[in-house]
Amino acid sequence: MADISSHSTEIQAPIEQVREILFNLEGYPSWSSSIKTVEVLERDSSSRPTKLTLKVEAGVLKDRPTLVYDWSKAPDEISFSLEEADLMTQMDGKYEIKDNGDDSVTVTYSLTTALSMPVPDLMRRKVEKTTIEQSLSELKQKLEG
Repeated sequence: MADISSHSTEIQAPIEQVREILFNLEGYPSWSSSIKTVEVLERDSSSRPTKLTLKVEAGVLKDRPTLVYDWSKAPDEISFSLEEADLMTQMDGKYEIKDNGDDSVTVTYSLTTALSMPVPDLMRRKVEKTTIEQSLSELKQKLEG
């Protein structure tokens, strides 16, 4: 199994606002430049998306992963795993949300991926790191303005 890439950022916003943005999976294209579309395929009894297909364009990587979301640790964490994709054979990740008690929140995004073609580990980790940092930066921009 591949190592997990992870990064954290502090966001100056109430935790409820951070959760509202992160839990609105259909809204990701409005703030995440690498997620172009979201199609919800299944929802749980609370109407939260549990299975969806994304159109992802992250640098040279363009794919249509179908992800399964796990809400069992919400509201402190949401995680996802890959069901199928054109190029990726693994895409597991999670957002951890920690209230700092001062109207700021620390969000940690962890991600590990694998592709169906041989890619040097150093290159894969660099793409993961760039994806994570860009996502957190765009989330911070969305919430802080």
